[in-house]
Amino acid sequence: MRAEQTSFLFGANAPFIEELYARYLEDAGSVDAEWRTFFEALGEQKGDVLAEVRGASWAPNGAHVIGAIDPDILPAPANRNVKGNGAAPAAALAGKTEDDIRHAALDTLRAFQLIRSYRIRGHLEADLDPLGLLRRELHRELDPKTYGFGDSDWDRPILIFGLLGLGESATLRQIWDRLRHTYCGKIGVEYMHISDPDQRLWIQERIEHVENRTEFTLEGRHAILERVVEAEGLERYLGVKFVGTKRFGLDGGEAMIPGIEQILKRGGQLGIRDVVIGMPHRGRLNTLVHVLHKSYTALFSEFQGRSSLPEEMRGSGDVKYHLGASADREFDGNTVHVSLSPNPSHLEAVNPIVLGKARAKQDQRNDTDRSQVMAILMHGDAAFAGQGLVAESLDLSDLGGYRIGGTIHFVVNNQIGFTTLPTYSRSGPYCTEIAKIVQAPILHVNGDDPEAVVHVSRIATEYRQHFKRDIVIDMFCYRRHGHNESDEPMFTQPLMYKMIAGHKTVKEVYAARLEADGVVTAADVAKLDGALRDRLDKALEAAAQYKPNKADWLEGRWAGLTVAPGEEDRKGTTAVELDLLRSVGHALCEAPKGFDLNRKIARQLQEKRKTIDTGQDIDWATGEALAFGTLLAEGTPVRLSGQDSGRGTFSQRHSVLVDQATEDKYIPLNHVAPHQARFEVIDSPLNEAGVLGFEYGYSSAEPNALVLWEAQFGDFANGAQAIIDQFICSGESKWLRMDGLVLLLPHGYEGQGPEHSSARLERYLQLSAEDNWQVVVPTTPANFFHALRRQVRRSFRKPLIVMSPKSLLRHKDCVSRLEDFGPGSSFRRILAETDRIAEPAKVRRVILCSGKIYFDLVAERRKRGIDDIAIYRIEQLYPFPFNRLGVRLSAYPNAEIVWCQEEPENMGAWHFVDRRIERSLAGIDIKAKRPIYIGRPESASPATGSARTHVKEQADLVERALTVG
Repeated sequence: MRAEQTSFLFGANAPFIEELYARYLEDAGSVDAEWRTFFEALGEQKGDVLAEVRGASWAPNGAHVIGAIDPDILPAPANRNVKGNGAAPAAALAGKTEDDIRHAALDTLRAFQLIRSYRIRGHLEADLDPLGLLRRELHRELDPKTYGFGDSDWDRPILIFGLLGLGESATLRQIWDRLRHTYCGKIGVEYMHISDPDQRLWIQERIEHVENRTEFTLEGRHAILERVVEAEGLERYLGVKFVGTKRFGLDGGEAMIPGIEQILKRGGQLGIRDVVIGMPHRGRLNTLVHVLHKSYTALFSEFQGRSSLPEEMRGSGDVKYHLGASADREFDGNTVHVSLSPNPSHLEAVNPIVLGKARAKQDQRNDTDRSQVMAILMHGDAAFAGQGLVAESLDLSDLGGYRIGGTIHFVVNNQIGFTTLPTYSRSGPYCTEIAKIVQAPILHVNGDDPEAVVHVSRIATEYRQHFKRDIVIDMFCYRRHGHNESDEPMFTQPLMYKMIAGHKTVKEVYAARLEADGVVTAADVAKLDGALRDRLDKALEAAAQYKPNKADWLEGRWAGLTVAPGEEDRKGTTAVELDLLRSVGHALCEAPKGFDLNRKIARQLQEKRKTIDTGQDIDWATGEALAFGTLLAEGTPVRLSGQDSGRGTFSQRHSVLVDQATEDKYIPLNHVAPHQARFEVIDSPLNEAGVLGFEYGYSSAEPNALVLWEAQFGDFANGAQAIIDQFICSGESKWLRMDGLVLLLPHGYEGQGPEHSSARLERYLQLSAEDNWQVVVPTTPANFFHALRRQVRRSFRKPLIVMSPKSLLRHKDCVSRLEDFGPGSSFRRILAETDRIAEPAKVRRVILCSGKIYFDLVAERRKRGIDDIAIYRIEQLYPFPFNRLGVRLSAYPNAEIVWCQEEPENMGAWHFVDRRIERSLAGIDIKAKRPIYIGRPESASPATGSARTHVKEQADLVERALTVG
């Protein structure tokens, strides 16, 4: 190595690798062969060399940014703030020969390669599995021999320029020890897949200089032991007192409880004031009691078969391991509100709901930097690897309309899913591989080491608060019993469960460690066990007289709302003064000066303004925009998301105007009135379950906003059926959780084939019961306007399912007058005859229908000059307007009653309305006693794929509907 190529080594402040690499990039031949081989071997990781040597860009003057030390934790080792700057001190090389310099430089490179390999692959040798099922040999890239080190090199100093916090130089043995302690102990860290060097270097700084551990104080270790004793003690007690009863216990994963507590505590120190938690069954009861402070007495009462709801509350309720709760917790003087969302057995379904709740709470607090409200999602290993909603939820993490500033994911890794081993349930080495799609760091940890679990929980909280990004804790543990306590795991995993049977519990392992360290005695542990058992015994005795005396569903943001009243008194006040309608309407038609508006849209806005000024021919999109705009002007926020919702699937909405020269965006609805509320419209990612779940979560936390989700086509909601079934339609009955979410589902038969015709109206009607939601098929812009406004202009909240139009968006007869939105107007569940026809006694048939088919029927009736057939539109199918329909039909004593629909007979509304129409007819004095069906015949597919066949079918059903006899 020539002197001019090595002279940079002698400068005390000259950057070592950086300058050498710069020369290599300029001319690879200008560096020695060993250096050239090294840089070539780095491949795509060349740039990382410079970043890691330079240090993180956020570190002021090269100093470490670690975070404040917890009062319960002793100061870190004294060398934690040693910082290398990539320079070799002149003294270290003074008087050295050229060969000495060459060997020193190559040793440095070899050491750097070894260090980098541990950062990338050290987790592969970490001691993660409490059961020892993961047997791993030394990975060749983690063996110093791979890089040319021999047995004689262990104690020779090597220049490493401050890496690992070991100073300017260290022996290979010191480097090896630091690497093994940091990356191959009870914690394994995956972070080198992250492309942002600041994030990678933050993690390096955070773990390498303290050997990836926390030195806890005596008080801190006592506190961890107490949490583990409580967690294990409750599960044991339930197992003895309620033998064989399902509880999905935490047995084997008890370290989760102090881990979650640490997230809350450290989060409180770093500014978190509200935490939303979602989790599956396993450990839920323990979390409810020990994290959210649900009383032992209430829990035991539920185990004795009593409901968790007060006696006067209606609804089905739910099993105890699905329930949610909320509480205020105080840590070091910081109060943190914690809420656990209720969740069904559809694992991971709660994920986007929790994210939506967190976003709503952030909006309520004006927490724009996402530092006060945080989400924690707990997972099982099999579900985290297997459920598509995990990927959908992760995909939302850094999108503007759904960003919440990072989620902490806590995986309770049972190393089994029901009876399925990991080798059969995932293709990757870890259940957490999916988290790499958002470059989340992953902290694997041995669940038998509660201190390590608390340590990584603390790191996760600090990382989330610093970078506002997702991070994953993967706690390897085991499931001491089967999938539930009545299951027998020996049927399918006898070897694993023999090992578990002989394995000490988490408490026993940790207590023995503390006893060995002289922190506690066996008598101390026995005293903790005894005190807990006394508390549990007293709570069990009190459970026999326990009665829930209060439901918390109408508190906080929901205060002032009430249970829904009877059938008739539900219109709310939805009419708007004409002046406000005109003012909002004009604002919808204006773009800023100098805004290069698309010519076609400019013409549309001119036409829209004309309809506002004349008060005639207001179309669907304008009616919707007037509903949104008037609510915004009155101070009610509106949030709409879905695929292509800004423009609208059918190019009808254009709520976001785009400058044709700059692509700048302008949203007229955010400029309708001074001091108005905010309109948010989001073009969502191409998924349904994740986004719909998010919006349900948002609306369940914010009752004072109109929140809507729009399907691109109505049947695309199929992909979100679990959210619809398990949350939207049943949440109030199961968990006493009101919600006012609106689902816009484009529906109508226009010959577009099986997947673009039906929004599956029949499914929503089949799910309708106990006044759980509303299902409407509006046919006028004004009725749609009132349906939207009444969502937030009544004293209660119900989800709203809207079969929204496609071709009717531009239909010449699907229009309203401005006065239909004004004083005296409201939502109408039934729209009666609008044409001049024969007197009621001469009417021979009344056609009842919903939706687009009305316009086909009325057009053909007019064409034929028929005046003895009346047509009524049922705009709200659920709750069904029994009394109102009976009153309307009683005017036609001699008419037969027909139900006409576009959908096949086994679909649509027919099987729902059949008996309900019959019930309405039973109470009135007319000839007809049952309705007649007219529509398409039964079909396995929702619609034909042939446009010609569609036209023929449509003409046939219209013909039959208008032919009496």
